[in-house]
Amino acid sequence: MTPAQRGVDASNDLVAPAWKPLFLDEHQNETLIILSDLVIPATDTPGAKSIGQSLHRFAARAEPHESQKAFLNSLGYLDGESIRRYKAAFRYLAREDQDDLLHSLAFPMGNSGWTGEAAGPDTGHGHFQHLKQRIGMAYYSSQIGAKELGWDGAPAHGVYQGCEHSEGKHK
Repeated sequence: MTPAQRGVDASNDLVAPAWKPLFLDEHQNETLIILSDLVIPATDTPGAKSIGQSLHRFAARAEPHESQKAFLNSLGYLDGESIRRYKAAFRYLAREDQDDLLHSLAFPMGNSGWTGEAAGPDTGHGHFQHLKQRIGMAYYSSQIGAKELGWDGAPAHGVYQGCEHSEGKHK
């Protein structure tokens, strides 16, 4: 039986002061915090920081080993590319260099119909897409993110009302 089936609300773990990542080390966790704020900055709508620690905690939650491995590979790629270009891990870069690196990964390089290049995978773009997807899912799974999507705070399907029988007939 899963924790949810046993009635355990795992979301409480995300806000616990003693929370520790289950599969991220301290460096990876700090990188995720910085990246989350860059991917979803505060504008006229709340950003990643408005959710507090639960955003990166949700994005770093325990999942099947293959999902964890893919996530760590994408974080590792970001740091590797940062070190290759700027001689420092992503979290230690100046904000301008972080933005520059992310902008270079935001769109696939090559594969252009205009230049006649053959289509092929763009590894950096793929890793950045994976990280953005994970961060976006975490953000829009929060109350703040759901409200940005138009949620009014009411239960999605209203209050449950069981079947009422009257003389063997359903109402």
